Amino acid sequence: MSRRKSASIWHRQSAVAVIAVALAASLAIVILAPYSVAAGPEAAHTEYLPSISDLMIATIQPRHERLWQAGQDKNWEFASYETGNLRGAFNRLGLAHPTVHDILFPEMISSVTKQPLDELNSAIQSKNSTAFAKAYSDLTSACNSCHQALNHGVVEIRVPSRASATDLDTNRRSQN
Repeated sequence: MSRRKSASIWHRQSAVAVIAVALAASLAIVILAPYSVAAGPEAAHTEYLPSISDLMIATIQPRHERLWQAGQDKNWEFASYETGNLRGAFNRLGLAHPTVHDILFPEMISSVTKQPLDELNSAIQSKNSTAFAKAYSDLTSACNSCHQALNHGVVEIRVPSRASATDLDTNRRSQN
C-alpha cells in the first residue's frame, strides 16, 4: 500500500474517531445535565408545589359549588360523592402545606371543617334538604373563619345562588 493511501485511511479513521468522541461527549452532557449541581444547590431540580390559593381555586372551590348544586337538585348520591371529594381535597391541601404562619394547617382545616362536613353527610344520608342547607351554610361560614384567621379576609365565599356562576363573593371588602 502506498504511503499516500495509508495516510488517507489514517486521516479518515482519525476523523471518525473524533466525531465519535464528540457525539459521545454531547450525549453524556445531555443525559447528565439534569443531575448537575455544579451551579450550587439552587440549581438542583425542584418539584412544583401549588400554592394554597392554587389548590383552593382548583380543588376546593369547584367541589364546594358542585356540592351545593347537588343539594339543590336533591341529587343525594352526587352530593355524597362531592362531600367525600371535598373532604379528600382538604386533606391533600393539609398534606401539601403542613404549616401556614406557624400554624399546623391540617389541624386547622380539620377543626373548622369536620363538624359541618359530618353534618352535611348526615343531611345527605337522610335526604333532608333543610338540614343540608344549614350544614352547607355552616361549612361556608367555617371556610370564611379560616380565611379570616389566616389574614385572607378578602377571600369570602358564599352560598351560591342559581343566578350566580360562582360561590366567590367579589363584592365584599376585607375586614382585615
